[in-house]
Amino acid sequence: QVQLVESGGGLAQPGGSLRLSCAASGSIFRIYTMSWYRQAPGKQREWAASITSGGSTSYADSAKDRFTISRDNAKNTVYLQMNSLKPEDTAVYYCNAARVPYVSWGQGTQVTVSS
Repeated sequence: QVQLVESGGGLAQPGGSLRLSCAASGSIFRIYTMSWYRQAPGKQREWAASITSGGSTSYADSAKDRFTISRDNAKNTVYLQMNSLKPEDTAVYYCNAARVPYVSWGQGTQVTVSS
C-alpha cells in the first residue's frame, strides 16, 4: 500500500501551463505503475496518462502532445506537466498507484482553466 498526496492544482488561463505533483509514501514506490486520472463534475473519471516502473509512458488522446508524465524515484514523486491548457481540461486530477494486488488513490487536486 502507498499513500498519495497531489498538489499543484489551481487556476490557469487557456493556453497556459500547470505542473501537478503526486508525493508517495513507502520505500517501494519504484515498482508501481503511476497514473493520472481526471474527473469533471457530472462526468465519469477518465484516464489521462501512465508511466510504468520502467519509465514507459502512455497518454489518452486528449492529453497526448500537451501533457507529459514523469517520475522521480529518488523523490517518490510523479509529475504531470500540462501545457496548452483548454477550458475542457477543468477537472479534479487524481494520482493512482497500482501493483497487484494493491491500488491507491490520492485525494485529488482541482484544476480550473478559465479566462
